[in-house]
Amino acid sequence: MSILGVPAILCWKCATNSAVEAKGVAVAIMGVSGAGKSTIGNLLAKALNCKFLDADDFHPVSNIEKMHRGIPLTDEDRIPWLESLRDVLRENLASRRNVVLGCSALLRRYREILRSADPNHALGSCCGTVMFVLLDVKAEVLASRLEKRAAEGKHFMPASLLQSQLDLLQIDESEGILKVDATQSPQAIVNIIKASIF
Repeated sequence: MSILGVPAILCWKCATNSAVEAKGVAVAIMGVSGAGKSTIGNLLAKALNCKFLDADDFHPVSNIEKMHRGIPLTDEDRIPWLESLRDVLRENLASRRNVVLGCSALLRRYREILRSADPNHALGSCCGTVMFVLLDVKAEVLASRLEKRAAEGKHFMPASLLQSQLDLLQIDESEGILKVDATQSPQAIVNIIKASIF
């Protein structure tokens, strides 16, 4: 476990002190397809007794069809989708409810859209009520997971798009993202996240 570039006390703990009890917090479980966002997000939401939102459920049919055909999404596809996610996060935060989101959030500019769900968010700041956890998994493990998932018919995202996501993934060390080794057991990962937030 590590906080990328920023001590935990600066980003996670300041958000905890100012937000978790008073306002609620949004925890975005991020990473490429196959990292375990839905599995970890669901478990974390149950542990926190809050709602889990799977970003895949918010994709319009056009995005899903594109990915199913093996065509990578563009910003034109992603931005409206991210804005709809931001709006749902904003509703939860405005009601002082904790919420967990599973979302790829591959680029900083995508994460900034999600961070703007916090009305007090300052552009470029990692402090606030929307925090990110990167599920870190090696490419070969991801490929194996995606191939298994595709064979079971469990997801619309083909393994052929994995490299395009890995190429796109951009982590800025100034963001204070919590990076967790996602080859650990799901419960161990959830325990690490909980210990870092609360």
